[in-house]
Amino acid sequence: MPLKILPGFLLLLPLAEIAGFVLVGKAIGLWPTLALVILSFMVGMGLLRRQGIGILRRMSAEGRNGMVPGRELLRPAMFVIASLLLMIPGFITDIVALLIFIPAVRDLAWQYISRRFVVVGSTSGFDTSSRPKDSKIVDLDDEDYRREPNDNSPWSGKHLGK
Repeated sequence: MPLKILPGFLLLLPLAEIAGFVLVGKAIGLWPTLALVILSFMVGMGLLRRQGIGILRRMSAEGRNGMVPGRELLRPAMFVIASLLLMIPGFITDIVALLIFIPAVRDLAWQYISRRFVVVGSTSGFDTSSRPKDSKIVDLDDEDYRREPNDNSPWSGKHLGK
């Protein structure tokens, strides 16, 4: 999703969820609708406990070691995302969460995500062979970047009453 449409998406999602509540409420009634929302929250909480945060730690550790998190980590990571979506009140997020449980959808997600992984290593030296051609990287040495005191800065001690 391009970042340009993210604010619009964040504004429209709650409105769509409210519309979903109204439609489902009209179809099955108030109490069954509330029961579905509570049930989806409980299922999401149970899944999150079952998968745990361990998968996110493993993915982070692999990224720090310079490895791209593999496909075998995608399934539990997607289950964590699905459980978080189930915990958000609303039927649209619940539908997206249920779609994540379908293996074909997870495969499509892997195809989309795997092309966008960028692993940044903490090794010394700079390898330009693995860098994407359209990336804009500025490599600064210690002598290229240093701060010198500026008495005219509004953040200096004299302007802050020190």
